[in-house]
Amino acid sequence: MDRISFIELPQDKTPPVSKAPMAAFTDFINSHCKYVRKIVGDKISQPGHDRVAGFVIDMFCTGMIDVANEFNVPTYVFFTSNAGFLGFKLFMQTLCDDQNQDLIELSNSDSTIPVPSFVKPVPTKVFPLVIQTREGLDYVMSSARKLREAKAILVNTFMELETHAIDSLLEDTTIPPVYPVGPILNLEGSAEKSSENDDIITWLDSQPPSSVVFLCFGSMGSFDEIQVKEIAQGLERSGHRFLWSLRRPPSDQTTRAPTDFEDLGTVLPEGFLERTSGIGKVTGWVPQVAVLAHRSVGGFVSHCGWNSLLESLWFGVPSAAWPMYAEQQINAFEMVVELGLAAEIKLDYKKDLFNPKANKVVVTAEEIESGVRRLMEDNDVRTQVKEMREKSRAAVVEGGSSYMSIGRLIQEFKQNIS
Repeated sequence: MDRISFIELPQDKTPPVSKAPMAAFTDFINSHCKYVRKIVGDKISQPGHDRVAGFVIDMFCTGMIDVANEFNVPTYVFFTSNAGFLGFKLFMQTLCDDQNQDLIELSNSDSTIPVPSFVKPVPTKVFPLVIQTREGLDYVMSSARKLREAKAILVNTFMELETHAIDSLLEDTTIPPVYPVGPILNLEGSAEKSSENDDIITWLDSQPPSSVVFLCFGSMGSFDEIQVKEIAQGLERSGHRFLWSLRRPPSDQTTRAPTDFEDLGTVLPEGFLERTSGIGKVTGWVPQVAVLAHRSVGGFVSHCGWNSLLESLWFGVPSAAWPMYAEQQINAFEMVVELGLAAEIKLDYKKDLFNPKANKVVVTAEEIESGVRRLMEDNDVRTQVKEMREKSRAAVVEGGSSYMSIGRLIQEFKQNIS
C-alpha cells in the first residue's frame, strides 16, 4: 500500500541502567524515544509535510506518550490483551494510589474482590505473578498511570465477547475512551513451509472431524520432565486423540526461549510414543493457525495468551485453560468463569519466566485427564464457542461492531488535523 510507509528504527545499544528484569525492559524501550523524536521532528520540518494526527503505540511503549506530547500530538494505545484485564489493571492502580491498598499483601491472600470490569468477583489466586513482587508491581502501576494519559485506548476485543467489561470501561470517566477493534489476527499464520509442518497437516487429515485435542503453550511455554510425564499420562488416560506441541525448556537464562527436543523419547514416559502411535502425535513447534483451522481439531489446551484465545474463538475451537505467565491467569478466569467459553485445567498455575526453578506446582495426570474430558465432552461450552465464532467474524465485516468502532476512530483522527 503506497499510503503506508515503514521506518526501521535503529536498535539502541546502550546497556539498561537497571539490572532488575522489568525495569531493564522499560529502560530498553524508552532508550528508543530519541530515535522516534528525531524521525518525527525531521518529518514535520520538511516543506509541505502532512500533519501528524496522532501516535498509535503498543501497550508496552507508553514512554512514547512523552514524545508525542512534545509535538502536541495525541497518543492512542493499542492494548493487545482484553478489556477485562485492562479494567483489572486500572482498578489495581486505583486501589494502590487512591485507597492505599497493599497490593502485594492482597495478591498473596486467599480471597476474592469485586473488579468493575468483571461481573463475578475475581479470586486473588488468579492475580498475575508480576504484582506479587515490589519490582513487578512498580512496573505495572507505572504502566497503568501512563495509560490514563492516552487520548484513547484501542483494545483487541469485540463488544459481543466482552460486553460487560467494555461497558464498564466506557462508563468510567477517569479512563480514556475505549475502542474495541478486534479480533485482529494474523490468519495467514507463519509462511514457513517445512516437511514437519506438512507431516502435521497430513496426520490431521487422517483424523475424524473434531476429534483431536491440540496442546500448545505459546512461544515461551515449556515444562520440566516431571510435568511432561504427567501430561503424557493424562492424555493417555483420557483416550482422546491428540496433537501435542512439546518444547524443551531453555538451557540458560539469557534466551529464555524454548527449543525443540532432538529426541522426544528422552523426556516422555517409556513406551508412550509406541502405545499412542495410533491416536496421538507429539511434535515440536507447530503452525498454530493452520492447526486450529483444521476440521479434525476439536479442542485446544492453551496457555491462554489472548491472541491464542481469539484465534480459537475465530475457528470455533473450545479451549481448556492452563495459564502460565503475564496476565494469562486473568484471561483464563474470564474465559472459564466469567464467560463460560472454556474448560479449566488449572486457573492459578503460574510460571516465573525470570526464575523457572521457583515453580514447584505440578498439575497431576488426574487433573489433566479431567480437563481434557471436559474440553472434549462438554457440549454446552462447545455450543457457546460455535456461537461466538460467528459473532467474532461478524464484528469485523462492514456494519459489525468493531468495524463501526474503527470508523469512529478514523473520524477522530480526521478531527485531530482539521
